[in-house]
Amino acid sequence: MAGGSGERFWPMSRSKTPKHLLKLISDRTLVEETVRRIGAVVPPSNIFVLTNEVQLPGTRAALAGLVPAEQIIAEPARRDTAPAAALATALVRARGGENAVLALLPADAFIADIATFAAQLGAALPRAAESGAILTIAIKPDHPATGFGYLEMGAERARHATGVVREVKRFVEKPDLATAQRYVASGDFAWNAGMFFWRVGTFLGEADRSAPELAKFVREFPATAPEGYLAEKFPLLPKISVDYAIMEKARAVETLLAQFDWDDVGLWTALPKHLKQDVAGNATRGVVVVSAASNNIAVSNGRTIALCGVQDLVVVETADAILVCHRDAVQDIKKIVQQLPAELL
Repeated sequence: MAGGSGERFWPMSRSKTPKHLLKLISDRTLVEETVRRIGAVVPPSNIFVLTNEVQLPGTRAALAGLVPAEQIIAEPARRDTAPAAALATALVRARGGENAVLALLPADAFIADIATFAAQLGAALPRAAESGAILTIAIKPDHPATGFGYLEMGAERARHATGVVREVKRFVEKPDLATAQRYVASGDFAWNAGMFFWRVGTFLGEADRSAPELAKFVREFPATAPEGYLAEKFPLLPKISVDYAIMEKARAVETLLAQFDWDDVGLWTALPKHLKQDVAGNATRGVVVVSAASNNIAVSNGRTIALCGVQDLVVVETADAILVCHRDAVQDIKKIVQQLPAELL
């Protein structure tokens, strides 16, 4: 899944180049990093990328030579992740029938341990095919985050070299700090990374019960030349997340405990752990000069950024805009975006 508006990474992220099309951490975009990780297990012929019309050219350019252009598909309307899940399931069903299994993965997370991720991806696919349950990936929390959804884990279902599979008792929305602290302390809660695995028939069975419009869309999806059907039917699907539409109501959900590192890279303040830092805690990318400054994040895309006697700032330079923001206010960048002229979006 490679969509989204990317408002929190303005001024680098724009409507045509959201987070997954940025080179925030390495010399590759996040979507390219994601496809290369998947490519360690899945051949290019079996990798599909779902984006939108505005981002289609940029996504195809970022993935040239990695994924066939015809497998990078633009959703004709923004309908959230449940319709995206239905479209993914329909594409897989058209190729492999109702016993085919798929992984639905976000394009904008960062994972450095590619080998472990590949091993667990390789284990998750057959587990989802055999168990008849929907499988997720659980990220062990290293702090009581309030910006992530959680899942509550139950009994152990399987244990092998690639990880432990546990029952999912329920999904929980983003909690307040006190609740998140209790979750982390209990050891029975994990972050929901938005990674899902299921057999086509399993998804259809759950959709028949809780989201029949999605099931109908999947079953009627044509095996060849689906463009007209997609353009007509997709915008009519309910705008709802896959968590609400399917996951929270599913009869059987399991989770595989991740053994790899994972970072949602949701805000500018996520970058310091991935960028070079000086002794004063300044995390920088590009040409940045520092004097008597500390704990700043500075990203230059061309012009020199000079930090003198300041602390706890986020400074991002692009060709047509400059962001100066306190680290504690990065959640509010979207409020600035709402006030910008169209040419800066």
